[in-house]
Amino acid sequence: MPNSNQGRTTSNRGFAAMDPEQQRRIASEGGKAAHASGNAHEFTSKEAAEAGRKGGQSRGANNQARMAAMQVAQAEMNQNGMNQAGMNQGQAEVAQQAK
Repeated sequence: MPNSNQGRTTSNRGFAAMDPEQQRRIASEGGKAAHASGNAHEFTSKEAAEAGRKGGQSRGANNQARMAAMQVAQAEMNQNGMNQAGMNQGQAEVAQQAK
């Protein structure tokens, strides 16, 4: 039966509705069962290092793209006579006088 929580409808059913301790207990049982049946995968240190390297490369590429976009935006603002707050010189002077 749904109940109201700040305008949102929620349910009292399912894993997400359980308290965190109960979630941990159930997840732990699942992990133990997977290891006992031989279905759980354990990373070797080589596999883990490879995964970390790939993640780092992906993160670095995202950072480079974001920094390039910021530099382009900053150059456009400078070209248009705007400061870092997005104001042109006249607006900045008025704001300074108002202080």
